[in-house]
Amino acid sequence: MKQGLSQVYSWAHSFSRRAALLVILIFAILNFFDLSLSLSVQLVIALIALLLGIPHGAIDHLITLPKEPRSKFAAFIIIYILVAIAAGFGIANWNRVGFQLVVLMSSLHFGFGDAAYFNEWRDANSKQRDPFFIGVIYALPAGFLPVVLPLTDARALSALDRINPAVADWAGSLESKFRVTTLVATAFAVLVLMISKRLQKATDLVLLAGLSLIAPPLITFAIYFGCWHAIRHTARLVPKLPKAMLQVNKNAPNSAIRQAIVPGLYAVVGTLALATGLLLFARSHFSHGLLWSTLVIVWSLTVPHMATTARFDLGAFKAR
Repeated sequence: MKQGLSQVYSWAHSFSRRAALLVILIFAILNFFDLSLSLSVQLVIALIALLLGIPHGAIDHLITLPKEPRSKFAAFIIIYILVAIAAGFGIANWNRVGFQLVVLMSSLHFGFGDAAYFNEWRDANSKQRDPFFIGVIYALPAGFLPVVLPLTDARALSALDRINPAVADWAGSLESKFRVTTLVATAFAVLVLMISKRLQKATDLVLLAGLSLIAPPLITFAIYFGCWHAIRHTARLVPKLPKAMLQVNKNAPNSAIRQAIVPGLYAVVGTLALATGLLLFARSHFSHGLLWSTLVIVWSLTVPHMATTARFDLGAFKAR
């Protein structure tokens, strides 16, 4: 069983790396020939990539309360929805502050989730988990790279202005400091990881840095969310889903991943419907387009999702 589960983690790792590398190569070529994608095309690609990433966070209830009574299950769902609504209200009404909190929250969630993914992969290979220090050294740049670097890129201003002008100047006078700090932390982490022979993690940070520096900011975040974070998180869900584990026992990692994605597909339809509804019926707060309303929904759901998975993530840092 562990061998089959290791193949699931390996498949997710390979998929996420190839997606990042493909985007890096495409935009490196476009940049070399001084070509670019229009902002409208970037917005469409970003919307699609964001929607691809939604299912991974839509089955928190199955993971957190797999065998609990219906009363607890219902209570969990109600609290989850209320927290998401409160977060959405805050982001919609206090755009800049809400956006700043989302940046911090998402960066930590992404980074520590990715580090937890590596430890669980090591579990599947019957290897000792990395020390907590190594996990943190990797987690911080792994989370902040695909968020802070794109948002502090000079090219981000037009994209943010198009999405919602209120968040375009989210970093204020600290923009360059955030950018430099992230790059320095990344360089330090890569050095430590190479010295400690964690070459997989070091390579991942180099790929994330390349993606964040070469691809347009909007594309960077969307591809990271949909094709890196979501895929790796989905791999981590496989051991907790009986139907997915049946495919693991058959040594079918692709099928196992699909079984972990299917239960959350309803959220894609729901998000699109809700985003369109907000755009049509709450234009005072969501008049900037479908992508902004979709982002608000994704960020709103990220708040209870992060809280729900925090124990799941941090538990993967404990020594075994």
